[in-house]
Amino acid sequence: MRLFGRKDAEEEGGESRDDGIAGFWEWWQEARPRLDSLVAAGAAEGLEDVLAPAVAAVHPDLVWEVAPGRNAAHALVVTSAGDAELRPLAHRWAKAAPPADLLWEFHPSRQANPQALELTLDVGGFEFALDKLMLGLRVPRNQPRVDVAAYHPIFGELDEDTRMDTTLLALDWLLGEDDVARWVGEITAATFEPIDAVAAAHLSAVVADVASGYAEEQWVLLEGQTAGGAPLVATARFPLRPVDHPLFDQHIAITLPYTHRDETGLPIGESLTALRDFEERLAARLLKLRDDAVLAAHLSAEGQRVIHVYADPTGDAAIHAKELIVSWEEGEPRVDVASDPAWTAVVPFIS
Repeated sequence: MRLFGRKDAEEEGGESRDDGIAGFWEWWQEARPRLDSLVAAGAAEGLEDVLAPAVAAVHPDLVWEVAPGRNAAHALVVTSAGDAELRPLAHRWAKAAPPADLLWEFHPSRQANPQALELTLDVGGFEFALDKLMLGLRVPRNQPRVDVAAYHPIFGELDEDTRMDTTLLALDWLLGEDDVARWVGEITAATFEPIDAVAAAHLSAVVADVASGYAEEQWVLLEGQTAGGAPLVATARFPLRPVDHPLFDQHIAITLPYTHRDETGLPIGESLTALRDFEERLAARLLKLRDDAVLAAHLSAEGQRVIHVYADPTGDAAIHAKELIVSWEEGEPRVDVASDPAWTAVVPFIS
């Protein structure tokens, strides 16, 4: 298997990313006969010469590789490689792909490889066999993640960056890139074997056990302070992860000022009832848009509640939000809509 990384390139001035995606797939249809010949001949360098500029034209920081397919002979993977800002772009690229056939399928992230433990790679002149990879696994209490300390006999011969890059690649092949983003927390590439280390083959079972505890929708109540020191109360989806909603890169912030509050600025009485009623009506709208939007969190402080919704910008979630605030009677409500693919507005709540 030959792996290819980032290529330096500049986006065409003024060209939108959607245009770049459409242009890629138009190019793909024209280049398909040549690509089929190159992959049949195992011409890795020829594939790089042909594919790299086409992927870079979508975005220069996307990473691509040709891997064995799950159903087709080959898979073209175009991934953000963990860059949350680019994840929606990679998924829109895959969504626009033609139907898979016997030769090609398409993925916006690295897929778990059922034969991962049979793979051997050349890393810096050393043999990296995944069946010799050992993992120290720790599951923090009440947290939806597994912290991983990876060790391989060749790690002592590699520099720190190469050890980490190799570890990340191995985890992607063992779990799939998206499940690494969902369930793996801290990652360490160690030069000594961790205490109680287990073979890499056990990772998927440990992750599945952790994931089973979060199969149902959950919410968490949080308390804190604003930058000015005022009390703050928040409710957030738990776990909250952008990877679960890769096309929801539109942030919709609904701000509702409220009249009835206690001495700390938190809602009480009629205002609390009105806020709950508003959120019930919002939830009913979002239920109809379940494929287009998700309520991520809301927080109350200093006389206003801010509700954070993330949505697919091609959907109607922002329109619904603007329609709903018309009925708000306490102060002047507003809806702010912005692009936020990394979900930076709710970073404190991301699991």
